[in-house]
Amino acid sequence: MEAIALLQRLADGQPHSGENLARDFGVTRAAVWKHIGRLEQWGLAVQGVPGSGYRLNEPIDLLDHAALAEYTSARSGTRLEVFTELESTNRHLLDGPAPDPGQLAACIAEYQSAGRGRRGRSWQAPLGMGLCLSAAWNFRETPPELAALSLAVGVAARRVLGHEAGIEIGLKWPNDLVWDDRKLGGILVEFRAEAQGRCHVVAGLGINIAMPPDLLERISDWPTGAVDLRQATSGREPRRTVLAIELLDALRALFADYERHGFAPYRDEWRNADCLVGKPVRVDEASHSVLGTARGIDTDGALLLETAAQDRKRIISGDVSVRTTT
Repeated sequence: MEAIALLQRLADGQPHSGENLARDFGVTRAAVWKHIGRLEQWGLAVQGVPGSGYRLNEPIDLLDHAALAEYTSARSGTRLEVFTELESTNRHLLDGPAPDPGQLAACIAEYQSAGRGRRGRSWQAPLGMGLCLSAAWNFRETPPELAALSLAVGVAARRVLGHEAGIEIGLKWPNDLVWDDRKLGGILVEFRAEAQGRCHVVAGLGINIAMPPDLLERISDWPTGAVDLRQATSGREPRRTVLAIELLDALRALFADYERHGFAPYRDEWRNADCLVGKPVRVDEASHSVLGTARGIDTDGALLLETAAQDRKRIISGDVSVRTTT
């Protein structure tokens, strides 16, 4: 018996007798209790119900491994790994061999123990309550406007979420997905140079799906906080497996297109979804901070910032936060 097998039994959110679980899995009651502790390490709240057994606080939407395997077999040139637990989907792909040009390598984890955002920030979600997905591509040549790739990934994710969840997503420079001025998810694009001028790129997506309310209050340093798809869709969030498959297809199409055309096909849509334009912001760069008003993006995806002296600055890299005005 493994903890994931126990989780599959408890995923319906109904009480399950400890005695029956032990009998069905051929283990002792103590072994069941040990695996309950493992579920709690994954961030899941398991209740002991007197006279009834164990139950999760809420039903959980586990990934459908059969559907993902069927997806992989139907997509020539796609390699997909699915893990119950992994330190980081991005790191797993970036440290591994680059896929052959024109092929997609992807990785999904039910739970990340060391998920990362920009500048090494952590991103974690209880098992099954977020979507932790990364996709790798090996460009034959470094594409034009590589620095804007994270913005293009945001456009691709926005399209998928609009289609599958029926909601309109805003984009915050350079890597955040936004709904109702709250953070819904984030993007992390990393790359390394390969031989013969090739470029190994990994794009990671972390999306809040159905998080506990108290966790949503803690996971974002935004003044307006974080949100998940369950809230945004009034309880009609798409299945995680369906969302993962659609995102992988969108990323594959994006990578193939980006190699030829760069950011240009995505620029106008990103600008239309820009949730910073016209707002007073602070940009934290490597050595200092700059205050100003966000004025959209340049043709190559750089943030345009208008300072108090009416100067226009191009920001290539940095963290942006909206300033409150009084």
